[in-house]
Amino acid sequence: MYRADDGGDGLEEPDPHRPPCVLLVEDDDGDALLVTELLADAEIEVELRRARSVAEAAADLELGRVDCVVVDLGLPDAVGLDAVEQLRRSSQRHPVPPALVVLTGHSSVDRGVEAVAAGADDYLVKGETGPDLLARSLRYALQRRRSAAEQRTLYRSKVRAAETARLERALLPKPVVDDPAVSVMVGYLPGGNGLLGGDFFDTVQRPDGSVLSVIGDVAGHGPDEAALGATLRTAWRTLVVTGTPAEEILGRLERVLLTERPSPEIFVTLCQLAVSADRDAVDVYLAGHLAPMILTGPVGDVRCAEIVPTARGRALGIPVPGGWTGQRVTTDGPFAILTYTDGLVESAIDGVPRSGPGPGAERIGVPGLRGLVQDELDAGGIVGVVERVLRRVRALHGGPLVDDAAMLVVGWTGASDVLGERSSTLADSEEWAR
Repeated sequence: MYRADDGGDGLEEPDPHRPPCVLLVEDDDGDALLVTELLADAEIEVELRRARSVAEAAADLELGRVDCVVVDLGLPDAVGLDAVEQLRRSSQRHPVPPALVVLTGHSSVDRGVEAVAAGADDYLVKGETGPDLLARSLRYALQRRRSAAEQRTLYRSKVRAAETARLERALLPKPVVDDPAVSVMVGYLPGGNGLLGGDFFDTVQRPDGSVLSVIGDVAGHGPDEAALGATLRTAWRTLVVTGTPAEEILGRLERVLLTERPSPEIFVTLCQLAVSADRDAVDVYLAGHLAPMILTGPVGDVRCAEIVPTARGRALGIPVPGGWTGQRVTTDGPFAILTYTDGLVESAIDGVPRSGPGPGAERIGVPGLRGLVQDELDAGGIVGVVERVLRRVRALHGGPLVDDAAMLVVGWTGASDVLGERSSTLADSEEWAR
């Protein structure tokens, strides 16, 4: 059976729940009536529209959804392959170009074969086509069209995933640290479908021996936020290597943010660490960011504790008064400071894969994250702790996180002859699937 339709209302994606739309391009009223009757007798439901020339068909294709074009090879304004080529060009603006079936006369079967070789999906001979053959031809053409569309979508998805992975790896900076007793462990877990996010981090050792680290989170998720995060990380490293005092870096970094952000509502939370050259103190600068944790104790009995913030400053880019003051944390012997972004603590706990936390879903939270870190320290020590914690968080969430998550651990082994741990983990879905 078929349903007539007078026109479309703009290009749109194919809807699998709607009958396919067939555009019949035929100038002969008798042949058009024959095709209409064959469709009525065939066991296939379609929406049928008609055009009397290639120009009229091209205009129809510009206006609405068309799944299949059935075209006569002998039209007033186009003959043979010229009609096929013109209709192919006219359908390129569609998200998925329509299938194409050509109609030929008894004496032009060879043209039908040539049309298939030129890109048509099938051809039918007038006078030899019954309801079953017409229905089968349309089904074949539509299925071939769907298969081609699925292949294109799959290919684009693979290309996009590969490009995203390359960009993400490019955004993982290599720490510039000469002291072999300093540990630097970083990990990044992109949220959602693996698109780039705005989390960034870096670590640099200055000529005087002090070590500065930063972890930040640009509000939002996507390529724009990732680009801004990369810009801020580069600006932060530039400020550090040019000798800017630690207490002045955040203010100058905010100037870069105000200049580079795409819209005025974008803000950045950030935690900066400044480890003294003699390793007996760490200054913690918080710009609207979560407070870090400190890992202390001998190998085999490392303890994790939250650092209670006493000098939290505002987020960068927020138009309210206030600056940033360092909070000094004294250290005695081996230590490590663990910083992270909120994607970790805002992850839900239920083990059910989904796109976002539902109403009332329990989240990991800061105490929960501290407990996970302590469990992993007890089970496997500090080596590889970042990757193990990221895996635990994603397992508790039940799949990819909603938001990006980053973790940075910077520490000191306590002796020059004990090497620090250096690791970098990009925990994307493809890598972890292996």
